[in-house]
Amino acid sequence: MASETPPIALTIAGSDPSGGAGIQADLKTFSALGVYGAAVITALTAQNTTGVSGVLAIPADFIAAQFRSVVSDLRVAAIKTGMLGDAETVEIVAHLLSEVPGVAVVVDPVMVATSGDVLLAPEAIDVVRRMLIPCAALITPNIPEAAKLLDRPEAESEADMQAQAEAMMKFGCGAVLLKGGHASGSAAVDVFFDGATHQVLRQPRIETLNTHGTGCTLSAAIAAYLAKGRSMKESVDAAKLFVWNALTSGAGHTVGSGNGPVDHLFALRGPSRDL
Repeated sequence: MASETPPIALTIAGSDPSGGAGIQADLKTFSALGVYGAAVITALTAQNTTGVSGVLAIPADFIAAQFRSVVSDLRVAAIKTGMLGDAETVEIVAHLLSEVPGVAVVVDPVMVATSGDVLLAPEAIDVVRRMLIPCAALITPNIPEAAKLLDRPEAESEADMQAQAEAMMKFGCGAVLLKGGHASGSAAVDVFFDGATHQVLRQPRIETLNTHGTGCTLSAAIAAYLAKGRSMKESVDAAKLFVWNALTSGAGHTVGSGNGPVDHLFALRGPSRDL
């Protein structure tokens, strides 16, 4: 008996050979959520849980070749972008996204790895503002990334986060999820703004060093839920719960000697909160 074809999501990001972030984390997330994952690789990295020791950028024309090969054959329902690395890559990705109007795009403006290593050239930030963000149905910056995008000090309060989310909407995206995981406190507080109303999203903070790839996983999960036909707010809520479960399940794991990955496959290891 034939089974239903799963929805398809595409990630455009860098490769993490240690498996915790980037393309590898995105594909694990898509699979865990029942979505078929395709991938366009923008950069090869030499990294592990302790840091990034090397980056090899993929030429823009080959990024374009990968993308066009995928979208000419697969019916992609949602796309996420992650590490793009430099201005030329941001430009070509923005151009390619314009070739698939109507496909929901989640932009994770990856600038710095969990280890502190820089993953986006400073001169590329303005290109992200001008060319990439206007392609996005949603952007998912963390507090330091939002500060760089806006050229402002980092948000220190919920009111600051709300003001910065409003300011980022002026770059032309459909909605903003400003992530507060870098802040302190017993709860992790994010702000979602859709151009009309703010929603403050709180979850208990999980004490763990295993946070490698958290941002990649969240944006991939949002794209997966969008591919499955959920609304933007439903996708954000479900993706946040997916990441919370992945963090909780992976908190005690020892994968590597630095910031280990979240547990993308937690559902295979026991019960979890409903998604």
